[in-house]
Amino acid sequence: MITRQKLDIGGIPAILWGRPSERIYIYVHGKMSRKEYADDFARTAEEKGSQTLSFDLPEHGERTDTHYRCDVWNGVRDLNIIADYAFERWDSAALFACSLGAYFSLNAYPERNFEKCLFMSPILDMERLVRQMMLWAGVSESQLEEKREIPTDIDTLRWDYYQYILSHPITEWKHPTAILYGARDNLQPIEVIRAFADRFGASLTVSEQSEHPFMSPADAEIVNKWLNENI
Repeated sequence: MITRQKLDIGGIPAILWGRPSERIYIYVHGKMSRKEYADDFARTAEEKGSQTLSFDLPEHGERTDTHYRCDVWNGVRDLNIIADYAFERWDSAALFACSLGAYFSLNAYPERNFEKCLFMSPILDMERLVRQMMLWAGVSESQLEEKREIPTDIDTLRWDYYQYILSHPITEWKHPTAILYGARDNLQPIEVIRAFADRFGASLTVSEQSEHPFMSPADAEIVNKWLNENI
């Protein structure tokens, strides 16, 4: 049984997992997830001598009843609050981020001194994803500018968010990084992932039969093997 301690870090619900250690992993979950889902990761990290700090992103977990939007501004703010807490208390910090959590991390953490970073199914090109969502929903750029917000079956398209994405391309990432990607991911094509890996020197593991969520019965073994090799 892994120990867990519930925390409130600047108003953000969090969990500290594992036996005391000088090393900590910040765990940033993706959309439709929550801090408790770090359980399996934290067990593996503990075996490798590291604690884990997970927390709820806005509109997730214990924060679903708030009007604090899950967008890049609030995401970056929260990630920096969590990182300040971690870097003040542990000698060494590393990062695990999944899907949307990886995109928030790329915006929040280019200057943080992480020992290493692990990305699973990362959103690395948000502009491409939003344009694809607009295409799926039949929404033009001019329509989005006029209406400012347009709900779709996947998510709400927002003009202010889209403008941020266009003006903040990812140009810097200096941390040693390992990526796990499913070849059947329908949110980011393999060329986006390979381009990022080549540009920033990240190692890339591709699971040919996996989709974006890594939720099939066979995926658990794939994820566990990758974590054991990289944590």
